[in-house]
Amino acid sequence: QVQLVESGGGLVQAGGSLRLSCAASGRTFSSYAMGWFRQAPGKEREFVAAISRSGGDSTYYADSVKGRFTISRDNAKNMVYLQMNSLKPEDTAVYYCAADEQLLPRDFVRGGGYLEVWGQGTLVTVSS
Repeated sequence: QVQLVESGGGLVQAGGSLRLSCAASGRTFSSYAMGWFRQAPGKEREFVAAISRSGGDSTYYADSVKGRFTISRDNAKNMVYLQMNSLKPEDTAVYYCAADEQLLPRDFVRGGGYLEVWGQGTLVTVSS
């Protein structure tokens, strides 16, 4: 089973950009569908984006981030990224990386509580 470590969070002004990274340990990274979720203070965790095992054929986004965020992966480096542009104060949350060896990325859209592996999260704060 892979282990996941997120990085790249921080404080940014509205309209700015950040790139989150998720480093995965283990030799079977390419067998995992990957995704990003977030949890804002006082709110439930929500789906942000997901990507297929190969990365090239299938990505999914929450409507709230579509057109602003881009998920990508580099299987040679065991990395998943979330490029976040045009950030808004409502994007403020702890962002989590998640992985699953059995499910498809479209399954991540349902919310993720059943996913196999989770990182510890990285905080993103967007100031107005």
